[in-house]
Amino acid sequence: MRQRRTLLGMSQEKLGTAVGLTFQQIQKYERGSNRIGSSRLFEFAKVLDVPVSYFFDEMPSNALAGRPMSGRARKGGFGEAATPFEQEKDPLIKRETLELVRAYYKIREARVRKRIFEMVKAVGAASHAEVLGGRKGR
Repeated sequence: MRQRRTLLGMSQEKLGTAVGLTFQQIQKYERGSNRIGSSRLFEFAKVLDVPVSYFFDEMPSNALAGRPMSGRARKGGFGEAATPFEQEKDPLIKRETLELVRAYYKIREARVRKRIFEMVKAVGAASHAEVLGGRKGR
């Protein structure tokens, strides 16, 4: 929920107002301190303009089987990293990523966006190849 809210540039207060809650309650939901009921989840999905299934995309398969969840999903809620260390490892939570995505979608020309996308992919692939090449030499 936090990820989508932040991507939309929406504050906790604004989301709370849209669904009739305080920003403190939104904080509790985002941290995983409080559980979200199905009707409330539906409200969040409408306000955040996503299907309800969006909130379950990273749900571990063993959760559906009734087995205890471990690691990230249990600690921080669905799609939320639980510890600062885990947050460092998840690039989708970083503000830099969200700012990059926002800037990308501000580019109106689809052709220009596509070329930038391809350029970033190429630079990323080259950088990744360099890192892997450096590891082989050790």
